[in-house]
Amino acid sequence: MKQYRLSIPQRYIKSIYLLMALISLVLINGYAALAQTPDTVSQDSSALKIPEQVSVNNVFIIGNEKTQKNIILREMNVAPGVVYDWEDFLRILKTDQQRIYNLQLFTSVEITPLFVEDEEVELLVSVKERWYVIPSIIFDLADRNFSEWWINQNRDLSRVNYGLKLNHNNVGGRNEKLRVMGQLGFTQAFDLTYSIPYIDKEQEHGLAFRINYNTNKTIAVKSAQNKQVFYTNENEEILRKNLGASLQYTYRGNFYNFNYLTIGFSNTKIHEEVLTQNPNYFLNDSTRQKYFYASYNFKHDRRDNIAYATQGELINVGVTRYGLFTNDDVNETEISLIANKYFRFSDKTHLVTGISVSSYLSSRQPYTLVRGIGYAPDFIRGYEIYVIEGQQTFIHKNSFRYKLLDVAYDISKLIPIEEFNTFPIRAYLSANFDHGYVNDRNHIPENAALTNTYLYGYGLGLDLITFYDQVIRFEYSVNSQQEGSFFINIKAPL
Repeated sequence: MKQYRLSIPQRYIKSIYLLMALISLVLINGYAALAQTPDTVSQDSSALKIPEQVSVNNVFIIGNEKTQKNIILREMNVAPGVVYDWEDFLRILKTDQQRIYNLQLFTSVEITPLFVEDEEVELLVSVKERWYVIPSIIFDLADRNFSEWWINQNRDLSRVNYGLKLNHNNVGGRNEKLRVMGQLGFTQAFDLTYSIPYIDKEQEHGLAFRINYNTNKTIAVKSAQNKQVFYTNENEEILRKNLGASLQYTYRGNFYNFNYLTIGFSNTKIHEEVLTQNPNYFLNDSTRQKYFYASYNFKHDRRDNIAYATQGELINVGVTRYGLFTNDDVNETEISLIANKYFRFSDKTHLVTGISVSSYLSSRQPYTLVRGIGYAPDFIRGYEIYVIEGQQTFIHKNSFRYKLLDVAYDISKLIPIEEFNTFPIRAYLSANFDHGYVNDRNHIPENAALTNTYLYGYGLGLDLITFYDQVIRFEYSVNSQQEGSFFINIKAPL
């Protein structure tokens, strides 16, 4: 993919293009008005005409004080020297703007065509960078979701994690991610992750590595009545230690398709009392489980906003092999599929529908690999406090959403930092219906109420999308057991 760089000093670009923008604004407004009232073109020969075609002379970028230009240009399909039909040109600019924003490096992105001739433009890409270095205090729940902690765990404050975390989301201006985390509380953990999206000139190949270590004095040892059963011994000793490491290679051949190949290692040691609570915790009558694994994922992502999409599609296909060598303690293969479609009917309404399918090839897994409804990312609304475990899972989720609010507040007087001086709020009312099925080949009696049976949940919700694309959902849902409850969730459901 070609890259386009200009040698004009950054300090001159703003002043030169401020004048050009003012001139072009008049032309653009004229074109827009004529596009909405096409009859005027034929009736008034002296009026400005919308160009049938347009070509781009140069692409200029301002506002990227940290981010390198080639990272932004990588997301742009429009290129200098190419002639475009006018309608196609506008559509490409809109898509380019969405892709740049989905880098999650900027709080705002604007692409403005500046006319220098009737059919020639200069493109001005104006970005506003986020705050990339974010040290923060960890204070969050160890449980699967807020409702699990509030209802099943009786709001137990000992089940809180606390510590320090440092995220650097643009280390060298090339969209590298660095995450360092030290955590105490319910789960004591250390985590180091570093990723660089592109290691080559063509910006197609990337690498990432991760190393993590964690210990727990309280762990889920099994499930009963479709709820997790936790255990802590009398002396409050550490019951589980885990050391993991992985290396990931990424390949991005075009704008929307991503390939991930991961190789990793896991080493878990448990207290002997865990086997007393669940003799099949590891399936090998041992207090240690170690194995290498490899996975391949293909992702096709054309969402307009990866944090909370209203248009586009997402497909993710994966296969993971647990146990690469004969002396590994696990011998398992998992396949998975996620396919979501987003239909926008108007600026205020859209429909989201998506399926999630996963399957193990064998009939029994160690409890450390247990899957099903209730474990991220698979859930059905109304079943947040349950875990439905098995070897095959199928879920179909649906939401019809109506935008109630879309505002942005200027808080520069309160926070005089450019990266934080705008506080956006979007609110959507959602009508939801999810349904699915978990196949448990082992037919465990104490979990038979919800496994191997059709499940569904429905209700209403309020979704809030705010600062730095944070999503908070407030939902009231009723499940197929006719249990209704209020739930709070973080992140978009699909």
